[in-house]
Amino acid sequence: MSIYDDGRAVTPKGCTFVKDGVRVSVLSERMIRIERAADGVFTDAPTQTVIDRSFAKPDFDVSETKDKIVVVTKSRKFYIDKKSLAVECDIAGKRVRPSSRSNLGGTARTLDGTFGVVRMLKGARGKDHFFFANVRGGVMSRNGVAELDDSRAFTINADGSVSPRKQGIKDKYVFAFGDDFAGGLKEYYALTGFTPLLPKYALGNWWSRYHAYTQEEYIALMDEFAARGIPLTVATIDMDWHIVDEVPKEFKPHNPTQCAGWTGYTFNRKLFPDHVKFFADLKSRGLAVTMNLHPRDGVRYYEEMYPEMARACGIDPASKKTVEFDLTDEKFRRAYFDILHHPYEKEGVDFWWIDWQQGTKSRLKGLDPLWLLNHYHTEDICRDGKKGIILSRYAGPGSHRYPIGFSGDTIVCWKSLKLQPWFTVNAANIGYTWWSHDIGGHMFGKGDAELYVRWLQFGVFSPVNRLHSTKNGISKEPWLYGEEAERIAGDFMRLRHRLLPYLYTANVLTAKEGVPICAPLYYRWSSPLAREVRNEYLFGSELIVAPVTSKAARDGLARTTVWLPKGTWTDIFTGETFAGERLVTVKTPLDRLPVFAKEGAIIPMLAEREGNSQEFDALEVRVFKGAGNYKMYDETGSISFATETNGGVTRFDIKPSSDCKTETIKVVFASLKRARFSVPEYVSATENSVTVPCKTLTVFAEEVPSAEEEKAE
Repeated sequence: MSIYDDGRAVTPKGCTFVKDGVRVSVLSERMIRIERAADGVFTDAPTQTVIDRSFAKPDFDVSETKDKIVVVTKSRKFYIDKKSLAVECDIAGKRVRPSSRSNLGGTARTLDGTFGVVRMLKGARGKDHFFFANVRGGVMSRNGVAELDDSRAFTINADGSVSPRKQGIKDKYVFAFGDDFAGGLKEYYALTGFTPLLPKYALGNWWSRYHAYTQEEYIALMDEFAARGIPLTVATIDMDWHIVDEVPKEFKPHNPTQCAGWTGYTFNRKLFPDHVKFFADLKSRGLAVTMNLHPRDGVRYYEEMYPEMARACGIDPASKKTVEFDLTDEKFRRAYFDILHHPYEKEGVDFWWIDWQQGTKSRLKGLDPLWLLNHYHTEDICRDGKKGIILSRYAGPGSHRYPIGFSGDTIVCWKSLKLQPWFTVNAANIGYTWWSHDIGGHMFGKGDAELYVRWLQFGVFSPVNRLHSTKNGISKEPWLYGEEAERIAGDFMRLRHRLLPYLYTANVLTAKEGVPICAPLYYRWSSPLAREVRNEYLFGSELIVAPVTSKAARDGLARTTVWLPKGTWTDIFTGETFAGERLVTVKTPLDRLPVFAKEGAIIPMLAEREGNSQEFDALEVRVFKGAGNYKMYDETGSISFATETNGGVTRFDIKPSSDCKTETIKVVFASLKRARFSVPEYVSATENSVTVPCKTLTVFAEEVPSAEEEKAE
C-alpha cells in the first residue's frame, strides 16, 4: 500500500509520496526530489537553483518497508532511508549511492591567485571564500548517481524578490543518470533552466586590460589591431574608467589589496573627457562595449549621480550619507539600475562586467550577494526581450542561467594553462558551459612568447576568447611577443573570428538542446580512456581539441597525447588522417595545435575578409569525407547541410531557410587535394573548392589526381 498527498491508497501513477513530514517527488525516470519539512509545509516555489519541477510526468511505483521508501521507475529503483533520507539506487545491476569520491566534480567560484592547483570538494552553497580554488560537486558521477542539496537556497517570489527557507528543512535532488551524461545534462537543464542564447559578439575576440587608458589611447589601440588585420568584437573598459584615486580622504579601502576608489560610477574626466564620443568611436569600429563594476561600497557623496540616488533611497543629499549597497532592498535595487546603469546603456554600454570580490555576506543571512548581482543584472540587461549577457563570477548551482563567467586572476605560468582546459570542460557537469578566462594569464610572468601563443590557441578553441592582464606586467597585444608570435597569434585570432558561424550554432544548441560547446569526451564515448584524457574535449559537434599545455622539446615540437575515438579523424591544420580507437602522440610546431575533425564533419566559417563584421552574408564551409549532417544557425535564418562520400565522389547538399541572409558559400572539400565538380551553377572554383549561390542545391565533388600526381604518371 502507498500513501499520497490526500492520504488515500491509490494507483501509483504520476503522484508524489507524502508521509510523516517527508515528501518524495519523482521528477523523471532518473531524477527524484526528497524533502523533510520543518513545519509540515513543503516548498513548491522556484529556488536559486531549481526553476521547473513539472517538466516530466513519469510513471512510477512506490512502496514502504520498515525503514525504507522504495521508488521504482521504468529504468531506476531508489531506496530512501526514512530517518536519514540517504539514498541508494540500482543502476546497471549494481546498488550505488551518491558520494563525493565518485562525483565527477563541477566548478569553482574563481581561480583568483591560483597557479594550476585546485581541490575537489563536496560543498554547499554559500561556503566559498575569496582566494580559493575548490571544485565542488556536480550532477554527474562515475558510479552513475549524484545528489545536490538545495536546502539553503532561497526561494524566488513572483515579484522577483527572494525569501529564506525555514531552518531545519531538508531539500535535495538525486540524479541517477548512469553514464548518459549528455542526456542527464539536458534533464538537469529542464529542472534548473536552460542557458540563455548569447549575443553573437560574445563569441569573437575580446580585448581587456586592467590599465588606466586615456580615451585616445584606447581608440588608438583598437585601430592598431585593425591595422594589423586582427578582428575584435568586444572592448572591455576595466576599473579605471571611473574615479579611482582622487576620492575624499575619509574613504579607506576595506581590503588592503584594493583601493578607496574600488567602487565608482562617475567617469574620470582626465582620462575620458567625452565618454559618449568614446562609446560612439568603439561602436563605429564594430565593437560591443562592457565596463567593470565593483559595487560593494555603494554610492558616495562625490559621485555625479549621488543626489538622485540619495533621494530615491530616502536619504537627504545634504547629509552626504553613503547610499549603501543592498540589492535585497527593492528601493535601492530599482535605483541601482535606473540611475547608475541605464543612462550609460543608452549612451553605448552593451553589458556589465561585475567584478565582485567582497565575499558572500549580505543583509539577508545566507544569501550570497554575488548571486543577487548575477540574477538581477541578467534580468535587467535582458529586459524588454533583449538578448544580453553579463560577465561575472560563478555563484553556485543554477549560475548557468547568468552567463558569462570569468575565472579570475590567475598567475602567468604553464601550470595555470594546464589547468584551464580541464577546468572549463569539467564545469559541464554542473551545467556551467560559458567559462571565460584571462587568456594569457592575469599577473606576473615575463613575456614568454611560447606560453602566450599556446594560451591564446586554447582561447580560440574555448567558449570565450578574452585577452586580459593586469596593469603591472606585460600586456597581451600579439606584437609585444616578437614577430613569430605576432604572426601566429594574429592567424589564430582571425581563425576565431572566422569560426563565428560554427560558434554561434554551438551557442544555439546550448540554449535549445542543452549541448555544451565544450564537453568531456565521455559525454559521447564510453571508453575508459575518454575519462583519462583530462585536457581533451569536444568543441562543438564536429571537432575534438587537445590544447598544448607544456613547453616544446628541443626540436621545437610540443608532444601531446591524444585519444582518438573510433573512426577516421583529420587534423584540420595539416589534413593528415588518423585511425581512431587509440592513443596518438601528436607533435606540433608553435603554429599548430591538435584539432581533429570527425568523419563527415561540416564546419561553417566566415569567408576571408578584413574587419570586425559579424554578418554571415558570405561563408566558407569546410567538408570532410564521410557522412554527416549539420544545421547552421544565424540570428535570423538557418542553413541545413548534409554530406556523404561514396567511392571517390562526395555529395554535399545545401538547403537554406527562407529567411536566411547568406548570399554565397565557398564549399571547401578539405579531404580532397583536387576535385572535379558537378553543380547546377557556381561563381568560381579552385582545385578543391567551389563557390556557389546560397540556395537549395547539390554539389558533387569527384576526387581526381592532383597536378603533381598527374605529372608523375
